[in-house]
Amino acid sequence: MDLDLGPAEMIVVGASLGTLRWFDEELPAGSVVVVEEPDVISRRGIDELVGRLSVLARVVPAEYQTGFDADALLAREPDLARARLVMPGLEYAVGAAARLATRLGLPGAGAEAADVFSDKHRMRLLAADAGLPNPAYELVGGPAEAVEFARRHGGRCVLKPTRRSGSLGVRLVADPAEIPAAWAATAAPEAPPEATDRGLPTQVLAEQVLDGREHSVELLVADGEVIFGNVTDKRVLPGPLPVETGHTVPSALPGAVRRDLLDAAGRLCAAAGFRTGVLHSEWIVVGPRPGTEPAEAGGVPHLVECAARLPGDMITALISIGYEFGFIDAYLRVLRGERPALPTRPTGAAAVEFLLADPGTVTGVEGLRPARRVPGVLEVQLDTAVGATVAPVTSSGRRSGHVLAWGVDPAEAERAARAAAAEIRVTVA
Repeated sequence: MDLDLGPAEMIVVGASLGTLRWFDEELPAGSVVVVEEPDVISRRGIDELVGRLSVLARVVPAEYQTGFDADALLAREPDLARARLVMPGLEYAVGAAARLATRLGLPGAGAEAADVFSDKHRMRLLAADAGLPNPAYELVGGPAEAVEFARRHGGRCVLKPTRRSGSLGVRLVADPAEIPAAWAATAAPEAPPEATDRGLPTQVLAEQVLDGREHSVELLVADGEVIFGNVTDKRVLPGPLPVETGHTVPSALPGAVRRDLLDAAGRLCAAAGFRTGVLHSEWIVVGPRPGTEPAEAGGVPHLVECAARLPGDMITALISIGYEFGFIDAYLRVLRGERPALPTRPTGAAAVEFLLADPGTVTGVEGLRPARRVPGVLEVQLDTAVGATVAPVTSSGRRSGHVLAWGVDPAEAERAARAAAAEIRVTVA
């Protein structure tokens, strides 16, 4: 990445360790300042990264996840005013990054849009006002209200926290009788490592279950204008915990359905008044499309959720491979007020398949070498080892690794990723 950045000219609010390691390979030494919660710095050893990662100039402690005062931070840390771009490193930093960018006169999402996309209930209200298809939904204050909601909608519902990411606390309920036992996991979901010990206040949203294909849309937006859009095909675990198991870029959907998804995501962006950055929205396509024959019916995109930040789960890498350009590089340039040259169509395809080991203590790992030999495979990463404990897969943070593959089209890329993942065997006791 050839990005002209001087010392401490880029602020990342919220430390994503993977992103910082990638920046360490791509950005000038000393160009990044991280703003992080004091207790998270201590618990995760974030300050110890200074010196180990040459890109890091320093780590600034500041509370931002449950309230943020940009004026107070700048009064205490006036050198931050030299920044030329501000980005959120985490879901829980989106609002603070938007406010800090505005305070410094730099491009960003805008505080109002950031707040909408940090709260799943506010996002639903916005989508409804914009005329975008939503599932039926309701804020529920306890198990009894959730049971009544499920009974009104065919005996099924989705329970999700209004403020979490990575599928934390999300549960698909197939029988209202399951709700009392499932309630606590959604109402008080486990705290991710990047969350402050003060807690992240959340409510519980009950939603109608939609049956259809799942996709995401990634928009790169500059000053309110969508300048790049991509549709990703998603694969998720069946059953009550819909954790994502794989992605493919670009989507293999018919062109008309891809255009419908891009149009819906653009309307959501405009309705929120989103200014500059990346919008990563998730959709379920429910068919058929009005006025089409069954063989052509692509379905109608219904909104699942949306985040005003870079997507996770390797999607930025998939886009960069499939379209042959640096997606994160373009994102940072847009946050600096530039308009980078962007591709209009993909030149190939890429897919990621996540490794899902059974819960238990790992006793053996086989197949890594054969997996790497599968044609098209670019990367195999195992995130566990012999002797480690594997927890049940209840969120994206509980997966055991991934396989990244390339192909001339989506089908070839997905076949390669799945074939390589099938070679890997993690045995547990």
